[in-house]
This record gives sequence, C-alpha cells and structure tokens, in this order.
Amino acid sequence: MKKLWVGGATGFLGSELVRQLAARGDAVVAASASGGSVDGVEVARVDATDAAAVAKSAAGCEGAFFAVGRVSRDPGDGEALYRANVLATKAGLAGLRQAGVRRVVFASSSGTIACGTDPDHCHTEDEPTPHALITRWPYYRSKLYAERAALELHEPGAFEVVVVNPSLLLGPGDRRSSSTTEVRQFLAGALPATTRGGLAFVDVRDAAKGMIAAFELGHGGQRYLLSAANMAMPVFFDRLSRLSGKPAPVLKLPKKPALALASHALFDKALRWTGGRSPVSSESVDVGSYYWYCDCSKAHRELHFEPRDGLTTLRDTIADILSEPSEAVRASTS
Repeated sequence: MKKLWVGGATGFLGSELVRQLAARGDAVVAASASGGSVDGVEVARVDATDAAAVAKSAAGCEGAFFAVGRVSRDPGDGEALYRANVLATKAGLAGLRQAGVRRVVFASSSGTIACGTDPDHCHTEDEPTPHALITRWPYYRSKLYAERAALELHEPGAFEVVVVNPSLLLGPGDRRSSSTTEVRQFLAGALPATTRGGLAFVDVRDAAKGMIAAFELGHGGQRYLLSAANMAMPVFFDRLSRLSGKPAPVLKLPKKPALALASHALFDKALRWTGGRSPVSSESVDVGSYYWYCDCSKAHRELHFEPRDGLTTLRDTIADILSEPSEAVRASTS
C-alpha cells in the first residue's frame, strides 16, 4: 500500500484514478479545485496554482498523479486555459516537490504529439512537435506548454516526472461533458454534418490503468501515448449509429480544413439569419479536419498497456450517457 496524491480528482480521468487506486488498497489523498467526494473518498479543495496549498495537501505522500486541467475549444478561453493548464502545472508540481514527493505521473494529451495532415500516418513519441498546427488552438497550445513545464522539472533520483499522453477520453463517468461532447451531440441529433479528419480515442478506465502502470514502470523524463483506436470521423459516427440505432450525419464537410471552415461559416451564417446557430464551433470543425492517429507501441512494450476494444468503449459511453436524466443530457449538448 502506498500513500498517493491525486490532483484533479473530481475530473473524468482523476475520479477514475481515485477509484482504481482505492480499489487496490492504496491510501489516496485526493484534491481538486472544487472538492467533494469520489465513491466515498473525500476530495479536499485545493487550488493547484497555490504551491503552498498543494505542498500541505501532499505532505507524506510517496507519489502523485497530476490530472489537473481544463478542456475547452472556445478561442476566447486562452487566458483561462493558460492559468488552468500551465500555471497550475508549474505551481502544482513545485508544491509536490516541496512536499517531498519523489515521483509524479503527469497527464498531458496526445494532441501535443499526434496531429497531422496524413491519413495514413500514426504518430509516435519520437516525432517532432507539430507546432504550426497545435499552437493555433488555445487548448492544445496550453497542454503543450504545460507538458514542457512538467518535463523541465524532472530531476532523476530527486523528482521524477513521467508524462502520459492519452487520446480522446471516452467511457462512462464524464459528468461534466469534458471529453464526450461529440458523442452527446450525436445522440441528441445535433450534428448536421461530419468533418473528414480522423480521431484517436481511449477508454478512461484504461487511461487510468496506464497512468498507474506509468508510475510503476515508466521511465522518468519520457512520454507515453495511451490510445486504443484510430478512426476516420465518418467511420466513428457510423459506429455510433450502429451501436445506438440513431442515424449518422448524412452531410460531409470538405476534406481540406480551409474549405471545411468556409462551409461551416456559411451554414452558421444561414442559421443566424433564422435566429439559430450551429451547435458545432468553428474550432471543432478545424480540429476535426486533421488526423490525430496514435501509435502506442511504446506503452504496449514498456507499460504492458493493453486497452479494451474500441467498440466496447463506444457501447459503454452511449449506455452511460443515455442512462443520465434527460435534462442532464440536453444540458450537456446545448
């Protein structure tokens, strides 16, 4: 049994980490900005941008899992994302080191590595960062800067940092709709068209297992992609359609991102003339026009990472969303 600190413990990934660590008998010290509880584990209210508060919270812990952060595709959220993802990382990890924590697993995103224009390419951890693409989007830009800040604090033998890069998190338990927005919109019939790029996804339960494996087996100062399936966007929605019985979007936007954005802008303009607006943001259209495919060979080899079949994850995601009260489902898609 270990005493382990989990930051971001009420989030989608963090709450699953708390469950798995508690189930195997570890003493979990859980913290988040909101506080609360996860399946009977008390979660302390801790601001990760306050290094002293983090240090006090993590006193006596042998290791830590840092899943603190904010997800948003709103271009206007750049400053908030920088605070929640970058400043919180710098202060939070400094506080963990001050508390005497010796090893931290930091949750980043596959989007800091795996993004490109080639539909036949799967990205690995050894490739150069696609700066020209990801720095256009505030969320992925903030995740890249946060990841770099975390790795800069890595010091072998004193404060080891292992980075995991999960792809889109799906599965049950996303009560804040931080990762399952597209699935929710699809189930609500709110997607009139699909982009032509490709996504990668992983079950949140397997991503949490991967983080625990990274704590035990991962090499400090290195990154590990965690993903289960790569799918073209039209295929993704076709799978959702077959599993849910709901129709897939008939219309497909142009393959080229610029043309896809132009088409979306025209559609949104037409809707605004009638008093409506597109349920999909222009940034989501832009992001969905690229290919986010991952090669997880390194995690398979070094962490023994074996995620469940992607269709099982999609089926469980659909079932979990549809089990929510209808009011909650409608609110999450609005």
